[in-house]
Amino acid sequence: MPRYYVNNTAQANGDHEVHKEGCRWIPFIKSKKDLGIHTTCYSAVREAKKTHPQSNGCIHCSKDCHTS
Repeated sequence: MPRYYVNNTAQANGDHEVHKEGCRWIPFIKSKKDLGIHTTCYSAVREAKKTHPQSNGCIHCSKDCHTS
């Protein structure tokens, strides 16, 4: 099961993106919160929303949980 992280810095649209361990974008995140290990991105996004209510899955590594 993968580990997930949420970017503490919001995107221009206000979303805080949730990334799966190994995502190519993680090295560029200056501040992130470890969400722990999750079976799916859905539970990781739910966890992220406890801190950042406007959280969204990364289109690259958590595409199933990405909303436009």
